Amino acid sequence: MPPASRRALSALVLLGVLGTQAPAAQGGDSEAKVRVEQVTVPVGAEPGGEGVTIDADIYHPGEDATGPHESVLLAHGFGGSKDDLAGQARALAAQGYLVVGYSARGFGDSGGAIHLNDPDYEVADAIALVDRIAEEPQVRLDARGDPRIALAGGSYGGALALMAAGADSRIDSVAASITWHDLADAFFPQSATGAEQPGPFKALWASNFFTGALVGAGPDADPSCGAFAPRVCEPFVAAAETGEADPALLTLLREHSPAPTLADIEAPVYLTQGMSDSLFGTDQADATARTLQDAGVPVAVNWFNGGHDGATQGTGAGAAGSGDGQGGSGETEAADPDAASAQREQQTEDLLTWLDGTLRADEPVTQETLPVPAFTYALPPSQQIDPDQGEQVVESSSYPPSGGDASTEVLPMSPVGPTGLVNPPGGVPQATTVLPGIGGLGGLTAGLSTYPLSALPGQSVAFDTDPLVQDLTVVGRPRVTLELTSSGPRSTLFLSWWEVRGDSPVLPRRLVAPVQVDLTPGTPTDVEVALPGGTWELPEGSTWRVLVTATDAAYSGPDRVRSDRVRLADPGLSVPVATGAAVSTSSVWDRETIGVAGALGLLLVLLAGLAVYRRRAPHPVREDLTDVPLAIEGLVKEYPDGHRAVDDVSWRAERGQVVGLLGPNGAGKTTTLRMVMGLIRPDAGSVHVLGRPVTAGAAVLGRVGALVEGPGFLPHLSGRANLLSYWAATGLPADEARLEEALEIAALGDAIERPVKAYSHGMRQRLGIAQAMLGMPEVLILDEPTNGLDPPQIAAMRPMLMRYAEGGRTVVVSSHLLAEVEMTCSHVVVMHAGRVLVAGSVDELGIAEGRNLESVFLSTIAGAGDGAHLNQVRPR
Repeated sequence: MPPASRRALSALVLLGVLGTQAPAAQGGDSEAKVRVEQVTVPVGAEPGGEGVTIDADIYHPGEDATGPHESVLLAHGFGGSKDDLAGQARALAAQGYLVVGYSARGFGDSGGAIHLNDPDYEVADAIALVDRIAEEPQVRLDARGDPRIALAGGSYGGALALMAAGADSRIDSVAASITWHDLADAFFPQSATGAEQPGPFKALWASNFFTGALVGAGPDADPSCGAFAPRVCEPFVAAAETGEADPALLTLLREHSPAPTLADIEAPVYLTQGMSDSLFGTDQADATARTLQDAGVPVAVNWFNGGHDGATQGTGAGAAGSGDGQGGSGETEAADPDAASAQREQQTEDLLTWLDGTLRADEPVTQETLPVPAFTYALPPSQQIDPDQGEQVVESSSYPPSGGDASTEVLPMSPVGPTGLVNPPGGVPQATTVLPGIGGLGGLTAGLSTYPLSALPGQSVAFDTDPLVQDLTVVGRPRVTLELTSSGPRSTLFLSWWEVRGDSPVLPRRLVAPVQVDLTPGTPTDVEVALPGGTWELPEGSTWRVLVTATDAAYSGPDRVRSDRVRLADPGLSVPVATGAAVSTSSVWDRETIGVAGALGLLLVLLAGLAVYRRRAPHPVREDLTDVPLAIEGLVKEYPDGHRAVDDVSWRAERGQVVGLLGPNGAGKTTTLRMVMGLIRPDAGSVHVLGRPVTAGAAVLGRVGALVEGPGFLPHLSGRANLLSYWAATGLPADEARLEEALEIAALGDAIERPVKAYSHGMRQRLGIAQAMLGMPEVLILDEPTNGLDPPQIAAMRPMLMRYAEGGRTVVVSSHLLAEVEMTCSHVVVMHAGRVLVAGSVDELGIAEGRNLESVFLSTIAGAGDGAHLNQVRPR
């Protein structure tokens, strides 16, 4: 069943069409009867004495839901507010829970500053909200007279839920997702086992935190700290400037973490952690789980394919209200909106299962009576996986897997090339292995190798395994022991784990393991390194590579020149292998049909799913369009606020044409091109390239070249080296690049051998077009290629596009420079307010009859504004 069908089923099930796990459900009517009450709760004052109130909403179950009611306190992610929790709160209230969602101190309409989950402020605020919930007459009380209550949250809210449970024994259940164990370890991660000093500073994520707080601060806020309390801000800013871990900052971060309070938790805990998460990795959830186990707390752990860097295909379960970033957008917002929606539905379903089995249990919950498996983990999405199937999920009765469910394999390794590397002067250039949010590109990055950007010459060392003799499924953190000899007293390195595929290794999980260790210069030292945690499928015959780099763009690194010799102290990579007790498909359908009550409900769900499937089924191959480079039919894109950015757009681009896409700002040009390139999904209509339907990551997009929003290059490399690195990243054979043809059209001459940092803006644009032309794709799409160019540079670009199309290929240019389009393009499409007003050749539009394009354009737009109906002329 396709994803759209499963999402429809999920929505119907969640609203109570069927299911036995939530007996109070009454479907859509039940949710509609939920009553929302806005309240303000006074809490502790700021350090300066300023009073603070918390803005909260209480979601009361409908009158037909018999009480008393168990209660749930929902906490949002960093940068969010109570509004982010509304959908989930209503769904929980429809199941008979009294739910409170609130804006944390320093966010939304709540007062105060951001103290970063300070026990004296944010944690105390949560306890005050529990006091407020206890006052509700409908709330179920336990034998001690306390409210029967759960805390749930993600990331910032997840840490808050754990910390509040450690501070307040009234908490009966906890669900925490993609959150931290020790914030000092999260921002200064250390992957060298046994090392006492902190690792390198996670600079880009720290910048994201502070940027969000600065943007959301009022006009009177401190310009350097924004909404942050000075006690938090000042040492963080100092770390960002120096890259060093100040002891006072490390102490503060540890105090603002669940780690010190976990031993005081009495409630069962459900931890979900994303494996696409460069902010809080599985190591953070692992540390929390093991600490809870040592304290005798019942705990369940779930690893899913998602996280702060974005949801990957077939994302699994999470917990409530996860998210970080401006507006509390959540860990999936950078990905496909449909994938994000499906994941939120799955998160709510899993939370309902957890709450029903803990808050509504007749007996105290133990490790043996948890309502979910002790450990659930998703297998990595295969790059050839059928997009209509869910991810594979494995369940284990213990965390971590033990006994017959777990083993360790040692994979022999050997070096690939030289074993020496250099930290460059000033710490630049930096390897680009992982950047926050890159996972959110979803299917567009599937199979894409960024290896040339990571393995910079002279700054990296690689070790390869022997070809595997059997299939393996790795679950956990692989380990390798290196022998380091450095010219300096400290070595900072970054390790990543790649699958070798010809000349283009692929990084299945875009994560690195940072290492920072003190050494005696010139003396070899053995260092065991734990690679990032997660799951991997290792097929028989495959080869895997551990890449060691001196720099990483996501971290602050040393700027002094240093040379290291990196060898294998133990010529083997130790990988944890787990088989699990069972394998199931974690689609919304499979998990929500458990316990179906009633044939009528099932029939309604199936009919609804079938209807959605018929509407949203993938478009078929069009044999009648196999010779048409680009065909757009009935394209529609409408946003949640009702704005229809693209409204029934249809046009074609034929071979040999240079098509100009024109329109004022907001006309829908860029949105159309993004759908053409598979970057966003249309709500209706289709895009076909040479008869093949375009979807995210579709193979036919390999026949499309594009330059959107300007080129990006490594400044220290030559133009030629940049193009070769880009082509190598595609994984295609070098002889298919047709580099010299692209360079001849771009007309860069000898400049192609110079570093890009010496290029003018116009030369960079021409290099960007040459990059888009690599492989001579049949369709070339350029979004505002002349932006920022002076008239001579624009004139030089004009013949490039004409020469490219002369070979029977097609060029589509989005531009607002009417005169240039008139002199360059053979055909024109004029858009306004999301619709195509006129489309045709320059002759058909009357330009050759004495009118220039500007007069045609202005008269067309003016006519549209008057409500005139213009005939569309289709390009021939």
